[in-house]
This record gives sequence, structure tokens and C-alpha cells, in this order.
Amino acid sequence: MPTTTTTPQPRPSDRPRRLRTSPALRRLVTENRIDPAELVLPMFVREDAGEPTPVASMPGVVQHTEDSLRRSAVEAAEAGVGGLMLFGVPATRDAVGSCATDPAGVLNRGLEALVAEVGDAVVVMSDLCLDEFTDHGHCGVLDDAGRVDNDATLRRYQQMALAHAAAGAHVLGLSGMMDGQTAAVRDALEDAGHHDTAILAYSAKYASAFYGPFREAVDSQLQGDRRTYQMDPGNRREGLREAALDVAEGADIVMVKPAMSYLDVLADVAAQSPVPVAAYQVSGEYAMIEAAAAQGWIDRRRAIEESVLGIRRAGADVVLTYWATELATWLR
Repeated sequence: MPTTTTTPQPRPSDRPRRLRTSPALRRLVTENRIDPAELVLPMFVREDAGEPTPVASMPGVVQHTEDSLRRSAVEAAEAGVGGLMLFGVPATRDAVGSCATDPAGVLNRGLEALVAEVGDAVVVMSDLCLDEFTDHGHCGVLDDAGRVDNDATLRRYQQMALAHAAAGAHVLGLSGMMDGQTAAVRDALEDAGHHDTAILAYSAKYASAFYGPFREAVDSQLQGDRRTYQMDPGNRREGLREAALDVAEGADIVMVKPAMSYLDVLADVAAQSPVPVAAYQVSGEYAMIEAAAAQGWIDRRRAIEESVLGIRRAGADVVLTYWATELATWLR
């Protein structure tokens, strides 16, 4: 006798689409959300600028004057953005990045301006690295052979840390990828009585092609690359190791950079880290979406929201993004 088969009917529990039938229901059961308080806006302040200077490769991003920096900080605060990460663009540079530790240098003045403007309403973060301030563009001091001297660089980082703390920075963003930088900076802060100044360690910072537009934004003088101290893009396990080292050295927050091409590393770190985890949606990621949207190839707002949501879904507690203020206004 021929057998007849019937198509099995889905049981009630086999119908996940039921929870997607309306916007209200989708909102109710969503697993991950973006909150403005979790966003950090990277900002650039340029010495001796007469007016805000657009960054050509990053539409909508500018090198600020001190006045426009203040205005943009207030706008971000009013939108509910959680933090501001400040980068300085000096007028002059030298081999050791002297401007980085000068109390009257562009970054330290900018930090003072931000703290004066927003107080404790927004977390003011400093970029603690020498690359913007050196005439060779590397993140540290060079030895006689032209290589980055790790220990000499740590001493400069300690000096920078004290200058940034004195300027009022709430959080120091250690982005240089020198071995032992978190411990060195923590020791300097403690010895000087800056017990409440937090450290955001750029723990897993990869030697990425996606930093190109940023280098325009800070007028980088780099010739060559930073592969001897930034991480190899092929290495996943090493990211977790670097984060664990920074936690052991006293980091209050650890970070993965870039974000979108390293979501696996971000997920690994988030699964193991006892401290909050940040991720940086870098300049190249920003520029790609803006360029595609300008051509009409993608829906700009949906792409921005989805890209940041993906970073949150991978485990980031904090997201640095150049869309922070705009995204925060959409979320209100």
C-alpha cells in the first residue's frame, strides 16, 4: 500500500514570527537597545583655527575651534550623549610631542574648556597618545634606530596623564598600545593623588586600514605604519590576552578598536571582562556608510542605527561613534 505523507503543521511554539507582528510587540521583546548614555562622541580641537574646519573624508565632522567645541559639547549633552573623547591638533610638533604635556597646549586647553562647559553632566575623556603631537607621527618616542622606545614612551605617557588629569579629564583614553602603559599611568595618577581619574585602555587596538580618515582629521605626520605595536588583524585570541593584561594593570574600562571588523574579538572580551567594555566605530567605518548613503545605495539612518546596534549586540557597554549626537536625538 502506498503511504501518504502530510506536511507537519507548526506547533504553537514553532511560530517565532508571532512576536514580530507589530512595532509595539517588536519593541517589547527586543534583546538589545541603544541608549544615548552609552554613546561617546569623538571630537577634534585644532590650535589657532579661526573657524571650524571640515574633514573632507568624514562628512559632517570638523576640527573645532575652542568656541565651536564648547557649542558642540553642549549640543551633545542636551541630546543625552554619555561622553566626549577629545583629540588635539597642534600647530607645531616635535620628536617627543612636547605640546601634549604643555598645560597651554591645544588638548589640555580643550579639556579645560569641555569641563568648564559641561561639568560632570557628561564624561570628558582625553586621548592619551603622542601620535598627534610628534613630527614623525608615531605613538611614542623613537630610539636612535628609529624604532618606538617602549619605556621612554611610558614616561611621556605618565607626564601626559598628569597634564590631562590636571586639566580636569574624568577618563584617560590610553590608545598608544605600549606594553605596560596602563600600570605606568595608574602608578603616576596614584602617586600624584588623582585617585578618582579613570583609565579607558585601548586594549585590543588593531593595525587597521580603517583609520585613514582619522589621520586626515588629526593631520597625522606618519610615514610608514604602526604594525610593531598595534595588533595583527589576523589575531583573535591575542585581543582577549591584551584586555586581561590591562585589567590586571588597573584599567577601569577596556576597549576593542575598530569595532565592526572585530566583532568576534569584542564578543570574546565582553564575555570575559570584569570591567565595562567599549568599542570604537572608527573613521573608516563612518566614512563608508556616509559615502554609500550619499550615493543613495543604502538608507543612511537605518544603516547607522543597525551598525551601532550590532556593536552593542556583540557586547559593547560603551560605543564611541561620530554619530553619537545625531543618533542620540533620534533615540529621544
